[in-house]
Amino acid sequence: MRFSDLPERLREVSGRIDAAVRRGGHGQRVTIIGVTKTHGPDAVEAAFEAGLRDVGENRVQEALKKMDSVRAAVRWHLIGHLQRNKAKHVAQFDLVHSIDSSRLADAVNEIGGERHRPIEVLLQVNVVGEESKGGYPLETLQAEGERLREFSGLRVRGVMAMAPLDADEQTLRRVFSAARAGRDTLAAVGHPATELSMGMSNDFEVAAEEGATLVRLGTILFGAREGGTP
Repeated sequence: MRFSDLPERLREVSGRIDAAVRRGGHGQRVTIIGVTKTHGPDAVEAAFEAGLRDVGENRVQEALKKMDSVRAAVRWHLIGHLQRNKAKHVAQFDLVHSIDSSRLADAVNEIGGERHRPIEVLLQVNVVGEESKGGYPLETLQAEGERLREFSGLRVRGVMAMAPLDADEQTLRRVFSAARAGRDTLAAVGHPATELSMGMSNDFEVAAEEGATLVRLGTILFGAREGGTP
């Protein structure tokens, strides 16, 4: 069975997260999002059987195909870049982590307005200004938060951040603590911004110490991706 050790991996990871939360002192509850991108629908079913209720996908089309074939009642998260021409599909997701520009926010708001149900979203922040990543610069969050407060087609639940892949611990903490501050900025201008999506397989413990409420874990739970490396 491909994912027979998933329950054991999940228990180990959950214990490490609990310890990191205690060390960090923020007292938050952390939800693990099992990142099933490039794995088949069986990974989603295995995640549900192991006790996970949240799964994350990077690509809209891959996610939609899995939704059609998965029977498990999981919550679907879009964690990868969303192209504006794919925004029409956002209502299929329980939470969209990657609203990275005003133009994309406008497009998603329009979809939510048409469906008379706001789309649950996170604003992606780009703390260190990586050109390879999208996201709002931190200094723009207050103004954007005030603008989005008037929107009825989306609901801003917090922020998402990604640290550079080769980041040392000092950089990780700078990125994650800045993202936490960005989340607090959105809350201060009136959004129900309680969520902080940050941390992946290589840095989730530092993220949990810094206040993450959502951690996005793929390789550490599911092993090497199909066609990929651990």
